[in-house]
Amino acid sequence: MGARAQGLGFASASLADEWSVFNNIGGLAKINHITTAFTYEARPGIAAFNTMAAVAALPLPYGVTGIGIFRFGDDLYNEQLATVGFSNTFGLASLGIRVNYIQYHAEGFGNKGVFSLCFGGIATLSEMFSIGACITNLNQPSLAEDDERLPTILTAGIAFTPSDKLLVTAEIEKDLEYTPTWKAGLEYALYKKFWFRTGFNLEPNAAFIGLGFKPEKFRIDYAFMQSFEQGSRHQATVAYRLKGKRS
Repeated sequence: MGARAQGLGFASASLADEWSVFNNIGGLAKINHITTAFTYEARPGIAAFNTMAAVAALPLPYGVTGIGIFRFGDDLYNEQLATVGFSNTFGLASLGIRVNYIQYHAEGFGNKGVFSLCFGGIATLSEMFSIGACITNLNQPSLAEDDERLPTILTAGIAFTPSDKLLVTAEIEKDLEYTPTWKAGLEYALYKKFWFRTGFNLEPNAAFIGLGFKPEKFRIDYAFMQSFEQGSRHQATVAYRLKGKRS
């Protein structure tokens, strides 16, 4: 989630920001400020598939806790998710775990709710290199009596930061039931507070572009995705830091 991640082709396994609550909970440990954020993703012409989400990150004396909510769909069919997670740094690695409650609603079929577990981590190898990995729906909760289950998804990626102005990310995402998706992204500082992003995916193929504006306390991000298989998507995100840096 988050327009920054979308602008980078969703290659977010090695990113550390407030959207790590959803993307890779291990990255949440690097948050130093109380931060809130909201995002909205629109699919032109298909309002029923629009998505919205919000997160909050709270640094503690030991680690960082985060909460998030997510909604997809309309009155006929929708998915809603509430999550809470915790992450802390142990030497070179930041590790985290989160618990999700996911509710599905389909008109005429009622509601179905399940709990799932996610685990993730990011290891900082040097000032320029870091690697991240996470597993989503580790417990594979059952959705129906025919043993339909939430998919377990494995993700592993790397981030290369040769300077303060440039970030390059790449990762592979594997749903246990499908072929892997390859992702890559690039972020470049056009100016001190303005950022340009681009990325691509393979299987399914998609292209991404995005912009970011980061004043002292606010951050505003926008991203656009184009895919022959999934159509186009626009996403806009606003984040705000509430408190000063933790000790």
